[in-house]
Parts: sequence; structure tokens; C-alpha cells
Amino acid sequence: MGTKRDWEGQPLELHPKDTSMADTEGPTVLSIFENFRDELDEHHDRRERIIKKSRDITALSKKIIFALQRVRATNQPLPPKIAQENQVRFDQIHALFEAVVPEQLGINSWRYQRQLSPGIQEFIEAVSFDHYLRTQTLISHAEVAARVPAQILVTEEDYLLGLFDLTGEMMRFAVLSLSSGNTAATKTDETATESKAPTLSPSQGDIVIDLRAMRARFESLSVPRRHNMLRDLAKKLEVMQASVEKVERAAYGILVRGSERPSGWTPDLSAPVEVESH
Repeated sequence: MGTKRDWEGQPLELHPKDTSMADTEGPTVLSIFENFRDELDEHHDRRERIIKKSRDITALSKKIIFALQRVRATNQPLPPKIAQENQVRFDQIHALFEAVVPEQLGINSWRYQRQLSPGIQEFIEAVSFDHYLRTQTLISHAEVAARVPAQILVTEEDYLLGLFDLTGEMMRFAVLSLSSGNTAATKTDETATESKAPTLSPSQGDIVIDLRAMRARFESLSVPRRHNMLRDLAKKLEVMQASVEKVERAAYGILVRGSERPSGWTPDLSAPVEVESH
């Protein structure tokens, strides 16, 4: 092969390819993608740690709720054994929330809110049920926020969805209470003798009234179509309505036909309930 020459016939001097730019750009681009990789790995690891703690909070909250279902009275202190057991669990939940705080600093409080939200809602269900049995009132959003570290974000959406779940626990508590047979007899003026027509005890009647009041408030909620809460609201609302109607059916069964029931009778809640919005 002949030597390449320029237009004047002089031999061309072949220079090696200039790789200075490639040498400077190559490692820079590679280091950028390595940083992206490290950030994504850190993100996924943090996300998994938060999910794990959220599940632990959920499990402890369920244990608190199961223990509270053994209570048989409202608006009075809990039995000492149950109160002591649950306080240990509440302390463990608080420690788990404390462990989440370093993972949710700054913008991360919103970035990982969806991962922690199930645990927060279950905790709200537990703490609100505990509060209701002690005081027969609903716990406020501010009171819930005071039960967790200040850095943990308790949104209004999580608070409301937690109260939706509370109605299910109140339904179970009410049905057990109505099944216990603690009803009062009434006296008729005409016969001046004791009638067998039963009435609900004050605590039984109060929980039915409270559930119906909660249903009315929940049904009046207006949520924008694009709100994040909307996708969970429809199902929660349906379950809440069914829970309240189960309690109503059990209470009506006692009041209307209670005198015909044999000793030890319990309400039959197996029939489906037609749920409709009012």
C-alpha cells in the first residue's frame, strides 16, 4: 500500500486518534451512572426497611385490638392485665416509629408515606379503639399525632381511613355485648307487673347510637375525584355501612323479638346486608 500524500505530494503525517476527550468524558459518565445505581439501591433498601417496620407496627396493633375485644364495658378503665399488656405493645410500636424517623427526613417523609401508611392506619385503629373503650369518645387527629414521634407524618387521610376501620372493631364489640344477654326488663303501667320485653342496657344503646352517628358523618364526606383517598374510600364506606347495619339488625332482633329468644341466644349475622347510601 502506498504512502498517502497531500495535494502538494508531501507525505501525510498520520496522528493517533485524539482520545483525550474520551478519556475525560468516559469516567465522568460512568461515575454518574454509578451514583444513580447507588442512589437507587439505597432507595430500594430504605423502602424495604420501612415496609418491614410498617408490617411490624401492623402486627402489634392487631394484637392490641384482639386484647381489647376481651373487654366488656365502655367508659371506664381497662382491666389492669389488658392495660399492662397493651402498654408494652404501644411502647414497642413507638420504638418502631422512632426507628423509621431517620429514614423519613426531609422530602422522604412524603416519598415513603405510602409504604408506612398501612402501619399508621392500623395503629390509628388500635389507639382509637383503646380511646373509645376508655372514654366512649372518638380520638382526635391531634391526639393521634401526639402518640407518635413528631417527625412521623400522620395525614388526615390516614386518620379518617383508620376511623373507618374502627367501625369494624366497634361492630364486633357491640355484637359480643348484645350477645351477652345483659338486657334490662321493663315494667308496664297497665299491669303493674314486670314485663319480659327486653331493653338494651345504657352501654349497649350508646354504642349503637355512636355507630349510627359515625355512619352519618362518614357518608357526608366529600372527596375530590383526584384525591389519593378516593381509591380506598368506596370500599371502606361499603364495609362501614355493612358493619353498622349488622349492629342495628342485632339490636332490633333483641328489642323486637327478644322475649321469644331462648336463653343463650346470640344474634344471627350470617345473612347478607343490603348496603345503600342515604
